[in-house]
Amino acid sequence: MTDFAIGAPKPDEFGTVGLYWNASGWLLPVQWLDVSLSFRPKEVLDRLGPLLPRTHSPINAGTGNGNQKAYLAEVDQAVVDLVLKTVGLPESYVLPVPDGPSPDFAGKLEDIVEVNIRNDMSLDQTVREQLVRARRGQGIFRKRVIEAEPVCRITGIDRPTLLIASHIKPWRACGTADERLDGANGLMMAPHADFLFDRGLLGFDEDGRTMFSSQLTDDDAEKLGMHVAERPPTRPLRDHSQVYFAHHRANVFIL
Repeated sequence: MTDFAIGAPKPDEFGTVGLYWNASGWLLPVQWLDVSLSFRPKEVLDRLGPLLPRTHSPINAGTGNGNQKAYLAEVDQAVVDLVLKTVGLPESYVLPVPDGPSPDFAGKLEDIVEVNIRNDMSLDQTVREQLVRARRGQGIFRKRVIEAEPVCRITGIDRPTLLIASHIKPWRACGTADERLDGANGLMMAPHADFLFDRGLLGFDEDGRTMFSSQLTDDDAEKLGMHVAERPPTRPLRDHSQVYFAHHRANVFIL
């Protein structure tokens, strides 16, 4: 894993697979190691079994068979170390760090969506431009958001030049032009608050109160000024925005 997961629409490549799944889910960037080394868990079950979690284990500690119902199972570092040792890699082995900053995979995903919008001849040129500008918090979307949400709910900043028109249901996850341009699907936010909100590290409950993800450490929150910001009084969320906030809590916010 190279970054936090983000909410994203189900890839078209899935086709008819998972028809009962939600249209939106989690996109998690990972870095793969291509190696030819392998082993069977049953071969080291005497050592592996005691290290496996008692519940939600990916492998049955008694038989060594895979547990089909396990999904995104978490294992201790001891399991990782045993696996690496078994295939002949040192316990301290880590994937090589890429040169430079990690790629903005959320931005790349939005680039793909933007290209599709630009090439969508079912929309007239004006609508296509409005949708692309809405991605950057500009144009008609920004105007609509400012009219209803002129103040950052986190910092209390009300100067438009210091605020970003942020989508509640991410631009990349919106299924229609109306959702991408809907002022009810937006908040005016300070840049650092916008970043946390888009990455699921910040959210709002049904009453409008601020929620912080467990993945945002107190130390990082302190350095970002989250604990000392003089926030404006909590305001109820707009009725028309509730459906977008519900999507954010379910598909973007990280508990």
